[in-house]
Amino acid sequence: MPVQSSRINSANSGFKVYFNAPQQEVMFTGAHTSVFVGGRRLGKTFGVMAPFWLRNMQRMPGSVGGIVVSTYKRGLTNTLPGTLQALEQWGYKRGIHYFLGVKPPKSSGFAKPKIEPAEWEHVLSFYNGSIAHIISQDRPGTSNSLTLDWIAIDEAKFVDFEKLKDETFPANGGIKSYFGDRYYHHSMMIVSDMGVTKKGSWFLNYENKCDPELIEIIQGTIYEIWKIKNRVRELLVKGLEPPAYLHNYLRKLYTDLARMRRVAVFYKEYSSILNMEILGESYINQMKRDLTPLTFQTSILCKRIGIAKDGFYSSMTERHKYNASDTSYLDSFEYMFDKIKDESCLQDADLNREAPICIGMDYNANINWLVAGQPNGGRLNVLKSFYVKYERKLRELVEDFCRYYRHHKTKEVVFYYDSTALNGNYAVNDEDFQYVITAEFERLGWDVTPVYIGAPMRHMEKYLLINRMFKGHAHLVPMFNEQNNEDLLLSVQTAGVYNGGKDKRGEKLAETEEDRLENRTDGSDAFDTLCIGCEKFPQQSQGYFGGTSSFC
Repeated sequence: MPVQSSRINSANSGFKVYFNAPQQEVMFTGAHTSVFVGGRRLGKTFGVMAPFWLRNMQRMPGSVGGIVVSTYKRGLTNTLPGTLQALEQWGYKRGIHYFLGVKPPKSSGFAKPKIEPAEWEHVLSFYNGSIAHIISQDRPGTSNSLTLDWIAIDEAKFVDFEKLKDETFPANGGIKSYFGDRYYHHSMMIVSDMGVTKKGSWFLNYENKCDPELIEIIQGTIYEIWKIKNRVRELLVKGLEPPAYLHNYLRKLYTDLARMRRVAVFYKEYSSILNMEILGESYINQMKRDLTPLTFQTSILCKRIGIAKDGFYSSMTERHKYNASDTSYLDSFEYMFDKIKDESCLQDADLNREAPICIGMDYNANINWLVAGQPNGGRLNVLKSFYVKYERKLRELVEDFCRYYRHHKTKEVVFYYDSTALNGNYAVNDEDFQYVITAEFERLGWDVTPVYIGAPMRHMEKYLLINRMFKGHAHLVPMFNEQNNEDLLLSVQTAGVYNGGKDKRGEKLAETEEDRLENRTDGSDAFDTLCIGCEKFPQQSQGYFGGTSSFC
């Protein structure tokens, strides 16, 4: 349908909202199950998720929906703020048209839902009685005993499909006696950028369930309806009564459209470039400069990236990832999103606040990495990773770390470094990297224990050591906090093998406009240093947990 802006039902009469072509396609197609795989800033939350919520909550008064997020933290920082911002811009005001996290007061005059929740702490309630449960997978049992009329799944690449299949899909049964005549009853919207792991790519299987011919017929029917309605308008403008057959034809088209939509599965992948009119060329170029190449390809270009099955970290599996949000701390904000934006270690539940933090780093002219971790029993928890690029160098990298961990009780770091930190000056000036890093930590009030681990370990020796760690055949098993290490995981999971070692050929290539960040293994090199340091050079500390313990 040749339109550039679309009217939606809003609290502001006559209010118009711009939707780009991908947003319009998924919205107008209106399939029962829609899977929208799109790049960053394509408007997945604002222009896809929010209209889906609004349609279902408005057109099924008193209905019960489910908003599925991988973790409570992601829901508070990504899904809810963007979607509620859209509702605000469309005229729906919090405390007037909807409430979040509290039962609507009697004075609001809100209608009651068909199935009233026992608790309202994680519920979005609409003025017409419709509600939506916020289902976070890191809260066990949040789908239990629910009866849902629709499901919206945001950032699907982080969602655990097994939990979804076992806990949430069975709840999407609803009460057909209320809304069974609506083609969007039990509908589902799945939104994500491209997954890079097998576990994080479960929604790509919906491509096989999508019938392109049916989608084409649906879209053709929508276009036919648009033409007939346009013909009716033209007749009315001329003062002529539209013939009855046109009205009958329209009714038949709408009936056929609803019947097709009820069984349709829509799947499509969109690049961020399709929103160039809004984003501008400068944004795409900036993302190409600032993101690692794999992140750019998956999160901007929406390309599928295969995982190196025979890569350098061949023993790593999905079991080596975990989520660890401090939900009690996040609850304390009571959905005040502005406060949540200021990220810090207080949001993490895996940080031992009484122990030092171990770090490994990698140094390069264009990109510098810091990977932070803490041993915990037989695990090496990779807590978070940081990197800086171009004009931002090592001091800025240390500042980023210290800002994030500004609330950490024990302002101590164990800095593992090899001989590459003792020579070269391309990342700073005429001082070696080890000196600059140590001095910057101390300037910011942190105590540093520098631990020299010698010359860089040979690739084959490193390969054997770290894969033994992943297999559980060493003292520590590396475990990644998935939320805090998105770019690092890309670097580790896709590192290949060449001539018996890690494939680092990309690091020697000149920077080009087509591939601004060819140094794809830098992050994994910093991870290697952390692993080697914690496994081979553990440090002892008195007083932690009431006795002597090995923290690094």
